[in-house]
Amino acid sequence: MRYLCSRKDLLMEIRCILNAIEEFAPRALQEGYDNAGLQAGDAANDCTGVLLTLDVSERTVEEAAGRNCNLIISHHPLLFKGIKSIAPSTAKGRILMRALCEGITLYAAHTNLDNARGGVSFRMAEMMGLKNIRTLCPQKGTLVKLVVFVPADYVADVRDAMLDNGAGNVGDYDRCSYAMDGIGSFRPKPGAHPFSGICGELHEGKEIRLEMIVPLWKAGKVVEAMVSAHPYEEPAYDIIPLANADCHSGSGIVGDVEPVSLGDFLLRLKEVFATKSVRYTGEPSATLRRVAMCGGSGASMTSDAIAAGADLYVSGDFKYHDFTEYRESIALADIGHYESEQCAKLIFRELISRRFPDLPVYFSETDINPINYI
Repeated sequence: MRYLCSRKDLLMEIRCILNAIEEFAPRALQEGYDNAGLQAGDAANDCTGVLLTLDVSERTVEEAAGRNCNLIISHHPLLFKGIKSIAPSTAKGRILMRALCEGITLYAAHTNLDNARGGVSFRMAEMMGLKNIRTLCPQKGTLVKLVVFVPADYVADVRDAMLDNGAGNVGDYDRCSYAMDGIGSFRPKPGAHPFSGICGELHEGKEIRLEMIVPLWKAGKVVEAMVSAHPYEEPAYDIIPLANADCHSGSGIVGDVEPVSLGDFLLRLKEVFATKSVRYTGEPSATLRRVAMCGGSGASMTSDAIAAGADLYVSGDFKYHDFTEYRESIALADIGHYESEQCAKLIFRELISRRFPDLPVYFSETDINPINYI
């Protein structure tokens, strides 16, 4: 096996790098319209190098081939919607054909990276020095409660099996669980092989109700581990959907700043994100104390920024009517879609270099903003 190798004399499969990305930003966090993940290529190939980009273009593939990189990781998926043919008559067709001919694998982490804790918007906030950062629009419907009934002597084994496979994480706390005593009863039918009790007779015994929170996408793995550790032939368990929002994953962020004028904050935004212009509303002399931010196109969450008490909301792709509709309620700053998401490449590099320090990783030099300013 070549997995998780970092020595120069050993190779690792591309899937190792992809697994490292998805441990941080599970694909289950992506929005329903998105298409994050493997776009083309074979993740079982040994990785020779990684090229990081916001978008994949023909020049990006050519650059990867020239750098001997057989993995391109982008923020925006090349394949957003289904395609009916791969031919040189379209840009996507040429990109796919060239990548496959060169043995280059294409992978994207998009809204899953946006929604992950520590993702794009969180990085934007860190770059601007925001404090007391929290998710602006937490995800809902991503958590379940797993409840299982276990003989008292086996609680520790079952609990550890569940916790070791991803259950019991609540914010900044892990290995969280709850147990309660009770009496379980059952009657084994003919053909059963009961751990306790006799076929055809009602059996009662002390059991522990063990419960913990589980991310929905980890529920299958946790259940499998629980069943394996449980002494019963057929453990009784419940998977209960929760209305709780996952406050550590979702879109956008909001945080506090030391009191600063809108004008000074905008100048710093312009410098930090290397944008040639900032479209904004609000009085430059107004004082800011709380700021909301979202990478990419975040105009739809402007009302959430207002509800969070933000004095300024920073994102990209605001329309004229967004500026006019909200100008009396909050200051808006559009720093550009491309500019706001450049930090995605920084996150990719850190995730890869931390796990695989000897692997060549490059920022694409052909990843250029398609929008020009005059």
